[in-house]
Amino acid sequence: MRIGIDARLINETGVGRYIRNLIAELGTIDEESSYVVFLKRDAFDSFKVPNSRWQKRLADVSWHSVAEQFVMPWLLVKEHLDLVHIPYFNVPIFYPGKFIVTIHDLTILHFDTGKATTLPLPFYKLRRLGYYMALAVGLRRASKIIAVSNTTKQEIIDHFQIDPGKIAVTHEGMDLGTKNRKKIIEDPYFLYVGNAYPHKNLETLLKAFAQLITPYKVKLVLVGKDDFFYKRIRETVKTMGLVRSVIFFGPANEEQLPSLYGHAIALVFPSLMEGFGLPAVEALAVGCPVICSNIAVFTEILGNLPIYFETTNVDQLADKMKEVLQSPPSAEWKKKATLLASNFDWGKMSKETLCIYADIDS
Repeated sequence: MRIGIDARLINETGVGRYIRNLIAELGTIDEESSYVVFLKRDAFDSFKVPNSRWQKRLADVSWHSVAEQFVMPWLLVKEHLDLVHIPYFNVPIFYPGKFIVTIHDLTILHFDTGKATTLPLPFYKLRRLGYYMALAVGLRRASKIIAVSNTTKQEIIDHFQIDPGKIAVTHEGMDLGTKNRKKIIEDPYFLYVGNAYPHKNLETLLKAFAQLITPYKVKLVLVGKDDFFYKRIRETVKTMGLVRSVIFFGPANEEQLPSLYGHAIALVFPSLMEGFGLPAVEALAVGCPVICSNIAVFTEILGNLPIYFETTNVDQLADKMKEVLQSPPSAEWKKKATLLASNFDWGKMSKETLCIYADIDS
C-alpha cells in the first residue's frame, strides 16, 4: 500500500507531536507499505525519512487557507496514493481518493469569540463557517475517522450525525521516559503547559494564583510558544501586578519537560475544552499532582487521580492549589499515577492506526 501523510504541521505543538511520533513508530513497525510525507518548506530539509520506503514531498501550502483546498488535492493526486492520512481537521475536500482524518478536538465549534483569533471578528466568523463546512463535508467523505478520545468521538457524533462505527478511538501517547530531571527553576512553582488560546482559561488560573502569592510566595510557570495569545496573557499579568511572580518559560523541549513536571508543586490545567489533555498524562507519569477542570475528557482519561474544580470558579481553584501546597501527594498516589500514564503509548497508538490503514485497504 502507498500511503500519504500530510505532515505540514509537524513542527507545531500538539498535533505536531502526534505527527512526529506517528511517523517515527510507523517507520519501525510497518515493513511493507511505502509512504510519502508532505511537508512545508520550514521542515523539509530537516526531516529525515525513516527508511528507504519513505519519501518526502514539498507542500509549502498554509493550513486553514483557500489554497489548501485546491493545491493540496493536486499534490496528493500526483502521487497515486492508495490512502492519505490527514492528521488534523483541515480536510482537502476536493481530493478524490481515499483518506482518513484524525480529529483532536472540536474547539473551533464551541468558542465563537474574537479573542480566539488575530483576525477582525467578521472575517473570523466567515472563516469559522468555512471550517465547519469543510469539516462537515470531509468527515462524510472520509473512509474512517480517528478520534483521540471517546469524548471527542461523541462530539463528532453529536455535531455531525456521523455513524459511530465509522469513528475509531486511538488515545495519544506519552514519551517522556526517564530523561534528565535536573531542576531548572529553583523557586517553588505551579506549572501550566500549553498554548494560551481563550478556551485554555488562563485568566481563571491567574486570578486563583493571585490569591496564593502573599501567604505562600510561589511562582507560576507558563510553558508555551510566545505567540499572539501569550502576548495577551503577558498584558493581563502586567495589569494584575503579577510580573514578578509569573515566569513565561517559552516552549520547552522533550529534555526540559520531565524536569518542569517533576519539580512542580502541581500542573494546573484549567481548560474549558480539550480533546485529550497530554500535559496531564505527562505530569502523572513523573508523579506530579494535577489540578484540572472537571470537563468530560479529563474524567475519561485521568479518572479520579487529579484534583478537580469547576471550570470558572476562581476561589475553588485557589483552594485546590492551597490543598496541594499543604498536602503533597503520597507514594501510593504517585504509584497509581505512573501506572495510569503507562497505558498511553505512541507505539500502541501507531499499531492501532496501522490496523485502520489495513482495514481500509482490504
